[in-house]
Amino acid sequence: MTIAAIATYLESVAPLALQESYDNAGLIIGDPQWECSGILCTLDVTEAVIQEALEKNCNCIIAHHPLIFRPLKRLNGSDPAERAVIMAVRNNIAVYAAHTNLDNVVGGVNGKIADKLGLVNRSVMEPKTSTLKKLFTFVPDRYLERVRSAVFAVGGGHIGNYSECGFTSQGTGSFLPEAGAKPFTGVIGQRREEQEVKLEMIFPAHLEAMLVKALRAAHPYEEPAFDIINLSNAHPGTGSGVNGELKFPMDENSFLTLLQDHFQTDSIRHSPLTGKTIARIGICGGAGSFLITNALRNKIDAFVTADMKYHEFFEADGRLLICDIGHFESEQFTSDLLVELLLHKFPTFAVLKSEVKTNPVNYFLRRKPS
Repeated sequence: MTIAAIATYLESVAPLALQESYDNAGLIIGDPQWECSGILCTLDVTEAVIQEALEKNCNCIIAHHPLIFRPLKRLNGSDPAERAVIMAVRNNIAVYAAHTNLDNVVGGVNGKIADKLGLVNRSVMEPKTSTLKKLFTFVPDRYLERVRSAVFAVGGGHIGNYSECGFTSQGTGSFLPEAGAKPFTGVIGQRREEQEVKLEMIFPAHLEAMLVKALRAAHPYEEPAFDIINLSNAHPGTGSGVNGELKFPMDENSFLTLLQDHFQTDSIRHSPLTGKTIARIGICGGAGSFLITNALRNKIDAFVTADMKYHEFFEADGRLLICDIGHFESEQFTSDLLVELLLHKFPTFAVLKSEVKTNPVNYFLRRKPS
């Protein structure tokens, strides 16, 4: 199996088009045509992780955080990222990152956190806009099902929990085949009218090339007519954060204890207790302060995230319990998610989870005098 095959699969789950503008997801180091000997999944790529990959005969590292996040001006080993890049290149280790694109799919990083908390009735906190397009095409009556099925098969017409969504209307199309044309019907030099069906459907913008290819392959016309327009509609399955509900509401102290137990942390920074029962939860792995307003607007009881600044805790305003569980702690199960995704697609391949703890943050807990 090639590195390209692994990347193609991961990008079908978390398309690169969904990454934020500042991000650097995708294949960062390595040749897509390399044969893969094994995959090591990790949250971060460090020299210790690369050494582990070498020892376990894995020439492909799949990480959440990109090894190269900002442009490198030199490669002289003066910082940890540069040394890791040099080590990976020297040892022909491919490095791939699924970062904010994996954050922005409902079953991604935040979905894994929601799994740990057993949340039900989930939805995206802040759906992304401008990620949908609409197709209009015109098909002879008798070829409608062939064309429609081909476009559905590559992801057209998928809206939320519904698939194969589309609309059709009847009409009459006209065309005049000119010299050199090879018309499906009609005669060169004579205008032809044909009873056609107008087919329209929504599709995720990143699927446009595949959708047009499928349309052309299934359509009987030499030059099928179609239009594609951008939509401002929000995509219900992609975006920042996840909302959900606890199966059994609980008091705030019990909820904080639940977070400690599931995310293996002795320290949780949180806003003042509100005295409310915790039932509706908002989640954003990593830095999620930009979603506080959204959480308040949607009457979330507790918002679980990381990297909160001092003044941002004031925004809870007694209406919300903000819980900062730590960046690493919030995203630590992403490695498990990557392993699960890859084993689902490649069940007989060597897919391993890194045993290196990459968290750079440590906590000093003062012991009480005995």
